[in-house]
Amino acid sequence: MDRFPAGFLWGGAIAANQAEGAWNEDGKGPAIPDVVRGGFAAGTADPEIVSERYYPSHEAVDFYHRFREDLDLFAEMGFKCFRTSIAWSRIFPNGDDAEPNPQGLAFYDALIDELLARGIEPVITLSHYETPLHLLRAYGGWSDRRLVGFFERYARLAFERWGRKVRWWMAFNEINNAHTMPLAAAALELPADMAPAERARRIYQAAHNMFVASALAAKALREIAPAARMGAMLSLSGVYPETCAPDDVLATMQLRRRSLFFSDVLLRGAYPGYARRIFDEFGVRLDIADGDLDLIAANTCDYLGFSYYRTTAFRAGLPIIGHTGGVLGVENPYLPKTEWGWQTDPTGFRYVCNELWDRYQKPLFVVENGLGTADAPGPDGAIDDQYRIAYLEAHLKELAEAIADGCDVVGYTWWGPIDIVSAGTGEMKKRYGFIHVDKDNDGRGTLKRTRKASFHRYKEIIATNGACLFEV
Repeated sequence: MDRFPAGFLWGGAIAANQAEGAWNEDGKGPAIPDVVRGGFAAGTADPEIVSERYYPSHEAVDFYHRFREDLDLFAEMGFKCFRTSIAWSRIFPNGDDAEPNPQGLAFYDALIDELLARGIEPVITLSHYETPLHLLRAYGGWSDRRLVGFFERYARLAFERWGRKVRWWMAFNEINNAHTMPLAAAALELPADMAPAERARRIYQAAHNMFVASALAAKALREIAPAARMGAMLSLSGVYPETCAPDDVLATMQLRRRSLFFSDVLLRGAYPGYARRIFDEFGVRLDIADGDLDLIAANTCDYLGFSYYRTTAFRAGLPIIGHTGGVLGVENPYLPKTEWGWQTDPTGFRYVCNELWDRYQKPLFVVENGLGTADAPGPDGAIDDQYRIAYLEAHLKELAEAIADGCDVVGYTWWGPIDIVSAGTGEMKKRYGFIHVDKDNDGRGTLKRTRKASFHRYKEIIATNGACLFEV
């Protein structure tokens, strides 16, 4: 049995707001990350751009001007696919504009064509933490139903322009992070002292509106480009009970449902039974328009794209719904952790793949997996990142085991094949890339690209379709 199937999609993944820069060039309007300092984990956005402050997304790693150079490096590694996002405000600067920005369209025309010219299949996310700032300021984000129509117009334009060139689409990145990073995932500004019931109401109303928008996008894609596929995308790093105490096991199940609620709706097409209790306990009453539930049921997603980085442990008594409490949970004494506190767990990767395949029986696409850590160049400038290679190899071996278990996994895109700005912390120091970018946390540097040791190892893995991982 081949450990990775023929045609397996090896590649890498970035997001427009973390890589492109050119935040106000060629007609682009401001997006939420353009007024965020210190990353989305901080959860706050400045009311407007403050000239003397540093905003990481404004230049990022200048992918907007250097994308051909970067695509050459990805082609050198042998990428079969490349996941990126379209910056919504590069197409519709305010989000609610009547007409698109032609310069923004031209940029993505060029990017997609250059990918295809190198034999790299585009994988496109329509909204990756980069909602136009105007939609937050004028409408309050995704809790306002009007965003559904704005998004549908944007999605239809994208499909009409690129739907016959792009086979793999996702509407929203890590939609379940509406709980943990609402500003990023749902364009919601929720004060830390907001009452839990109101926080839950805003999050779940935003989620419902995004479910409707996803269904409308899936419907449009099938009309315009029937050979293409629409995916759901969630953050699904794993969670274990801290102990085998029944209360801990039950609380962990409830925490996991907080995430799987989103994929249950998007992949199964209906609100799960347990949602009623969540809504009742928080007094949530959703504004559901006539026809919404039928639309969601008829336009489910074709596959599940997900991110996996780590696992955490959880115990009864920690907050679960509408709160960040379960993100880091409690420390697992059996796992190592990075300097950012993330506990790496290759075995958990196999576990999660099986969990998701058993639940949904729809193709899985690993669209984010990676190790964020500080790199230390040697005296000659070379970066011998054996720790990243070890993480990569260990996780791919477990992915191969998941495929042998029967999981239908169509591809794997390493998060951050080139160093980019961290979404959570706004740092460059937290590096994921196989390619080093000379830039620091304060924006200083030449932006020079340098291949790390992991660049060559991933190239070898792709060239052998993973067989080199198992050579004795």
